[in-house]
Amino acid sequence: MFRGLHTINLDAKGRLAIPTKYRETLAELCGARLVATIDTEERCLLVYPINEWEVIQAKIEALPSFNPAARRIQRLLIGHATDLELDGSGRVLLPPSLREYAELDKEIVLVGQGKKLELWSKSMWEGRRDENLD
Repeated sequence: MFRGLHTINLDAKGRLAIPTKYRETLAELCGARLVATIDTEERCLLVYPINEWEVIQAKIEALPSFNPAARRIQRLLIGHATDLELDGSGRVLLPPSLREYAELDKEIVLVGQGKKLELWSKSMWEGRRDENLD
C-alpha cells in the first residue's frame, strides 16, 4: 500500500503533512488514525495505520516476558507508541520525544514500506542510503 519516497518539511510545531496520495487511503483504512513508534535498529520512526499497529502490538505482547530481548522490544516499541491523527489539513503532530529520538529537524523523508511508513531525518536517510550502496 505505501510505496515511494517523499521529502517533507517539518514545521516549527513538529507537524508534517502526509502526502496527498496517502490521505484518502488512510481515511478509508483507519479513519486517519495512526501510531508512531521508534525503530529499535535505526534512528527513524515507524508509522502504522492503527489497524496494522494493533496486529503488531498483539504479536509483541505475545512475546515471552521472561526473555530479556523480548522484554526490551516490548518496552521500546509499545512504550514509545504514540497515537496520531490527521488534522483537517492532512497533518500529524509528532511529539518531541519521537522527534528527538529520530533526530528529525526541518527536512524529513517519508519512506513507504508496504503496510507501514518510515520517517527519517533527510541527512540520516541519505547517509544510510549511501552506506548501503557500497
